Amino acid sequence: MTSNRTPLLDRVREPKDLRGLDLADLKQLADELRYETIDAVSRVGGHLGAGLGVVELTVALHHVFQTPDDRLVWDVGHQAYPHKILTGRRDRIRTLRQGGGLSGFTRRAESVYDPFGAAHSSTSISAGLGMAVARDLKGERRNVIAVIGDGAISAGMAYEAMNNAGALGRRLIVVLNDNEMSIAPPVGAMSSYLSRLSSSKSYRGFRDAMKELARAFPKPLEEAARRAEEFARGFAGVGGGTLFEEMGFYYVGPVDGHDLDHLVPILRNLRDTEMRKPVLLHVVTQKGRGHPFAKESEERYHAVGKFDLVTGAMAASKPGPPTYTKVFAESLIREAAKDPAIVAITAAMPSGTGVDLFAKRFPLRTFDVGIAEQHAVTFAAGLATEGIKPFCAIYSTFLQRAYDQVVHDVAIQRLPVRFAIDRAGLVGADGPTHAGSYDVTYLATLPDFVVMAAADEAELERMIATSVAIDDRPSSVRFPRGEGTGAQRSENPEPLEIGKGRVLREGSRVAILSLGARLQEALAAADELTSRGLSTTVADARFAKPLDTDLIRRLAQSHEILITIEEGAVGGFSAHVLQFMATAGLLDHGLKVRPMTLPDRFVEHDVPQRQYVEAGLDAKAIVATALAALGRASDTRRA
Repeated sequence: MTSNRTPLLDRVREPKDLRGLDLADLKQLADELRYETIDAVSRVGGHLGAGLGVVELTVALHHVFQTPDDRLVWDVGHQAYPHKILTGRRDRIRTLRQGGGLSGFTRRAESVYDPFGAAHSSTSISAGLGMAVARDLKGERRNVIAVIGDGAISAGMAYEAMNNAGALGRRLIVVLNDNEMSIAPPVGAMSSYLSRLSSSKSYRGFRDAMKELARAFPKPLEEAARRAEEFARGFAGVGGGTLFEEMGFYYVGPVDGHDLDHLVPILRNLRDTEMRKPVLLHVVTQKGRGHPFAKESEERYHAVGKFDLVTGAMAASKPGPPTYTKVFAESLIREAAKDPAIVAITAAMPSGTGVDLFAKRFPLRTFDVGIAEQHAVTFAAGLATEGIKPFCAIYSTFLQRAYDQVVHDVAIQRLPVRFAIDRAGLVGADGPTHAGSYDVTYLATLPDFVVMAAADEAELERMIATSVAIDDRPSSVRFPRGEGTGAQRSENPEPLEIGKGRVLREGSRVAILSLGARLQEALAAADELTSRGLSTTVADARFAKPLDTDLIRRLAQSHEILITIEEGAVGGFSAHVLQFMATAGLLDHGLKVRPMTLPDRFVEHDVPQRQYVEAGLDAKAIVATALAALGRASDTRRA
């Protein structure tokens, strides 16, 4: 950070404060903004690398465009921390992803500078195009800028949006932030100069005039002229955008996304253009730029916990049981060693799902399809038709993106695709956009779908073995984020009997039927209820589909109260239990049933333990539910 000049960031409360700065000041501001971002994330954790890569781009965009009147849409939102600092949220940036603090993503309710909420990738171009069309329908004049990464633009939705944008011919600026150099080679001064030239009015005017002249040529010559122009742009370093041009975009780039001397004039040119077509500006950036430790391990510094600002050392964590993700990976590796038909599929989340561990052992049986959950599911379906045993390892929240494929390509065809659903339930700092709230609801409604939920790591191992054995229909296993319970694991886990739960504690008055990882809270609640003289049964359903109807019937007929509990939304496990009980007449004789689900609202970001307390799914809430059902709500004593 520049030390011999007056600090500028303290004077920038919102973007209008930086629009009068010259280039030298903008460079100093970028240095200060980068340091502020690193310092903030070192204290609270978060997505670090992406934000550091777009510091200069963020400064340039807010300097050139009249935000918030000009709409600036960030894809995913991982890179939006510098944007938040410049848009009136610097005083709260150290509350990032904390309970009651700033969201880790862009959020409409948080600021007028966030015109569209993000968190799942590849939505920015679609949203930006919608804003551009709305602008034109209302007869307004404003720029719309969508910033999308090279990973996010690989998803099908981005290409659907670009195809539509090119066909509509609306003014829209798409900034492709290429931080992997996956589309173009490294850029230098000459290519930056030519990108600046290609964005200028004089170049566009000359180019358009030449196109008009070429139209007067005979067809073969017109085509030759067009191809020559494309070749010239590519040869000179202004090209690489033939694909985008064919989709109806005017392509500019690649340009060094850290060089404000080139970036600012190019953005001004694009701002001032009157072209009636969308533009794609291709900028090349370095993920984690300015943080000396990010370069050593780029993936590690993509999303981080608290770390030492000087050494880069991550905050120490206490040793504990293995994570559910690791248990899944080890279980799948063990099964794959016995069965060569097993393969693993991930949608751009190899380390997040544990598939990276599987890949080290079985690289030829591992498939990372990129940010393409829809393709991942139908790809798995195709494998299953040929006798391969695919495991689709996808976060619950991301599997939502492929629900049509789950229904049409897997369930209707009764193909044995196996879904390993990570991050089930509430996930903490990433908040409602990443919560795994709905998978039981949207999968258990499908005919002949086996839906399992692991209560602990030993159960997860057995459920993976069960999935391997299911070869006549689709199945899923859901498990939470974070560490397991320390349950005793097996060297050779046995498959479960399909649709059969287990009873862990026998009682006579209150029955708690748990699905998934709330089982430990159910056991703690049973201890408290028993201490109050209320004999309590605790059962683990294991399966949301098919239900263990014998177990449910026994619990209903031998207890005064039946409480179901799950880490999912209304309409899931409890709905299926109640449906069965109603049709079987089990609700006709005075049984008190109390379903406990996630509340019918989005649970805000916080640490998971507090989220579950706030959602009313902890042991105290279970006890309170049982007491209220007995008419003892005034008894406020807690576990």
